[in-house]
Amino acid sequence: MTDPDKKKALKEIFDAAINAASPYNAVQKKLRLAPAGKRLLLKTDHKSIDLNRFKRIFVVGGGKAVCPMAKAVEELLGNRITDGLVVTKYGHSKPLKKIRAIEAGHPLPDGSGLKGAGEILKIAAQAGADDLLIVLLTGGASALLPAPAFGLSLKDKQKASALLINSGASIDEINTVRKHLSLIKGGLLAEAAHPATVLTLIVSDVVGGSLSSIASGPTAPDPSTYADALRIIKAFKLAGEMPEKVMDILRRGSKEALPETPKPNDPLFENTANIIIADNLSALQAAGKRAGDFGLKPAILSSSMTGNTREAAGFFASVLKEIKNSGNPVKPPACVLMGGETTLKVTGKGLGGRNQEFSLALAAALKSAPGIYTLSAGTDGTDGPTEAAGAYAMPDTLSRAEALGLEPAKYLARNDSYNFFKRIDGLFITGPTGTNVMDIVVGIVE
Repeated sequence: MTDPDKKKALKEIFDAAINAASPYNAVQKKLRLAPAGKRLLLKTDHKSIDLNRFKRIFVVGGGKAVCPMAKAVEELLGNRITDGLVVTKYGHSKPLKKIRAIEAGHPLPDGSGLKGAGEILKIAAQAGADDLLIVLLTGGASALLPAPAFGLSLKDKQKASALLINSGASIDEINTVRKHLSLIKGGLLAEAAHPATVLTLIVSDVVGGSLSSIASGPTAPDPSTYADALRIIKAFKLAGEMPEKVMDILRRGSKEALPETPKPNDPLFENTANIIIADNLSALQAAGKRAGDFGLKPAILSSSMTGNTREAAGFFASVLKEIKNSGNPVKPPACVLMGGETTLKVTGKGLGGRNQEFSLALAAALKSAPGIYTLSAGTDGTDGPTEAAGAYAMPDTLSRAEALGLEPAKYLARNDSYNFFKRIDGLFITGPTGTNVMDIVVGIVE
């Protein structure tokens, strides 16, 4: 294959992963109606719910890919839906018939998200013992559904979120703090809906698929505590920068002066089911299958990639070079796949996201190694505050940059990967994909 052919192959392998992680397809596959005598059952792979038990059905949710899920639920349940509302990122909404959709800020929460979260809590509070609440969650829901607790302002929540996002904290750590500043996260949406039956369908964007971490677990028990949130803030040396109201809430909570989030074994979860319907591994498996169509031997390294973005890029580069040089652990031509979510600590004032920074660090580590072609991209179609999903790192990436007088090390120091790849036409732009199962890295080795 020529270089343009390699670029096309990288894109098509990535596209196969996106198709496999389609929330719309996943809902259609996992949720179905089945007659059982005079009963009508709503069935998943793990649970059957008799719809005749319920007077009303409500549908709520949030996330960058929630609208395709809502559309699939609408097509399945139609006029059985009494009311519904989902909140998605600006530019990600889709036309719906029975369920209202509003757009809001991500990754930083805004007033629109605040309004949406409040309406969702009101819908949940309406639900009684004879009602069913279906909750739809994808990545991004945590930021899209801000419901500040204990008199906290949205401005304080925004500042706390920005500090955590830019600190290098993992998504689990960020969400531990978020859950203890919220009226909806950490199982509190399930608490608001109790004693209704709650069925939550989840597209996982969290390494390991922890139910308490995905979207900050609005319908899942929360094993974390206020004390855990305080430790995280102190570990990243943010206490002096955090709004005083945030610190006051966490300190009071750690001294049991405020109610904790509901914990595992709490009886309020007896009628709540949380079901993951799509994740990163299923996307990687589909990508590997598509790679085989190009005559490439697929190798999935991990769907649990975490840690520092540049260190992860260095590891991926070492694997690709090992394959090229020794044929270990797979002989070329090969397609190496890795998924998950790294942590990018932002210290510069440039523009980019973890996937673009991953690709720039990868290009620097590979040093224009011949016969190695890579793509790192976010499955939601966005990477940081840019329109790009990620970027390509190709054998000619450094030579193209050198011809323009661009020094990768300086762009890395400024966290300015977006402008680096824009100058050399290396950005990968998809627009909203309609899903979100973290990031995927594809490497082709000749």
